[in-house]
Amino acid sequence: MFGTFGSFTYNVYRATADLSWELDVWGRLRRSMQAASGELGAREEDRRALQLSVIADVAAAYVDLRAADLNLAISRRTLDSRRQTLELARQRLERGLISELDVRQFEAEVATPAASVADFERQVAQQENALSVLVGHNPGVIVRGRPLTELVGRISVPAGIPSALLERRPDVRSAEATLRAATARVGVAEAGRLPTFLITGQYGTQSTEFSNWFGSGTNIWQAFAGVSIPLFTEGRPGGEQVNIARARAAQARSHYEQTVLVALREVEDALVGLRTAQDRTAAQERQVIALRRALQLADLRYQNGVSSYLDVLDAQRGLFAAELGLTQAQRDQLIAGVQLYQAAGAGWPGAED
Repeated sequence: MFGTFGSFTYNVYRATADLSWELDVWGRLRRSMQAASGELGAREEDRRALQLSVIADVAAAYVDLRAADLNLAISRRTLDSRRQTLELARQRLERGLISELDVRQFEAEVATPAASVADFERQVAQQENALSVLVGHNPGVIVRGRPLTELVGRISVPAGIPSALLERRPDVRSAEATLRAATARVGVAEAGRLPTFLITGQYGTQSTEFSNWFGSGTNIWQAFAGVSIPLFTEGRPGGEQVNIARARAAQARSHYEQTVLVALREVEDALVGLRTAQDRTAAQERQVIALRRALQLADLRYQNGVSSYLDVLDAQRGLFAAELGLTQAQRDQLIAGVQLYQAAGAGWPGAED
């Protein structure tokens, strides 16, 4: 006997929520979160390291600008002084007290600071443009703050660097965070070799009529419990993943230790640089004081006819070079201070937070 079966269609409205819960028996999920937190911390310290580098570049550029300002002021002052000496020599020539050779020598000496004025004006303009770009502005004039000599007086030389300051260095903190993440990955790899316990469920509503979607008797639910046992991971035995994670952790540890050693060396180099720069500045200051007095005596002796113009020229040349040398020493001292600030992780020894 043969029968004929009919067919019919109907609509079903269904809404469900799926839930899955893994029992973190072996700590795999906890370790994964620790690893992700360490990697995030490392990236944050990398950002901070870049920020610190920009701060140091801006500070160094400003120091160079103030050094160029001071050199320009020295050159202008020297130029005015030599013009006055030249005028005095011309007056003495008119009275027949000196020869024309003396006047020509003084005229030649005026050219040196005049050329320096033009050179330092160029340096000031270029440093202003460079600093403007560093702070994100169009090239232009930079508002000045404290002069170079006052900035130098505010730099103190510390006896040493507390080890706590090294912990503030972004590269040390980044390497430490990377090590924590790599160590946590070892735990993740070890837990990945063990069975995973899962509980999954589904809950919702189903009805042939939309108006009765959440009505009585429309609830549906399912629950499952399972165990997942990994045999191979990406075609490799699970133990090899653990070995890879341990090797990466060892690499991260070596990188952290090397980073700490480099940090210690940079701090010691910056300390030595600051101390020697301060000693050099003090020596240059004594030389400038002595040469200023020597120039005064040479001028006085020349005006009284006791000494020749050569004594005055030598004193002027020596003082001009010494003053420029003092500016360079002060600039180097401030740059050493910036380097120590950067090496100490944006912290100054002995300064309160």
